[in-house]
Amino acid sequence: MRKTLTTALFAASLLTLAACSDDGGHDGPSASKITASEEFNQTDVDFATEMIQHHAQALSMVDLTDGRDLSPELTTLAEQIRMAQGPEIETMVDFLNDWNQPIPETMRDHVNGHGDGQTDVDTDMPGMMSNEQMAELEAASGPAFEQMFLTMMIEHHEGAIEMAKTEQEDGEYADAITLAEEIEKAQASEITAMTKFLGS
Repeated sequence: MRKTLTTALFAASLLTLAACSDDGGHDGPSASKITASEEFNQTDVDFATEMIQHHAQALSMVDLTDGRDLSPELTTLAEQIRMAQGPEIETMVDFLNDWNQPIPETMRDHVNGHGDGQTDVDTDMPGMMSNEQMAELEAASGPAFEQMFLTMMIEHHEGAIEMAKTEQEDGEYADAITLAEEIEKAQASEITAMTKFLGS
């Protein structure tokens, strides 16, 4: 009975988050036209460049859920992260293009960051997992995989929130600041859901 209630609460929290994300998709920076006249600074550039790489690692973790026999809660969460962070990467790529800044290469460009030719992970970014941690997650299975995934993703989200707060405090480009606010709100909600699931 407790597990059923936990599942329902977890699903409800993700549905609420999805609804908020849908609303934000119409009014957020991804839907607005970026004008060359808007001012930006180095904090904005660093935010977009680093968050693209940060999000790409989260999506690499989500990719590792594909084809596994996982709980419905984790499957729903993984898809929620995929649907949110994929478009956010595209938005930040647009920012960098409009600012005439280079687009960073990510670990997801190299088969989820594993094997020959993988991109080195910048572990200096808050919440980033090392290549070794990613390999351990890939090798795990069953409940051990689920617990490791949730634990790592919570830490990863906490790092993204830290980066988003820096952008909100020191950034100048309005759409990047708005995106940072949306990232903080969405990932804080996901942390709450994941923490509840880990404790069930």
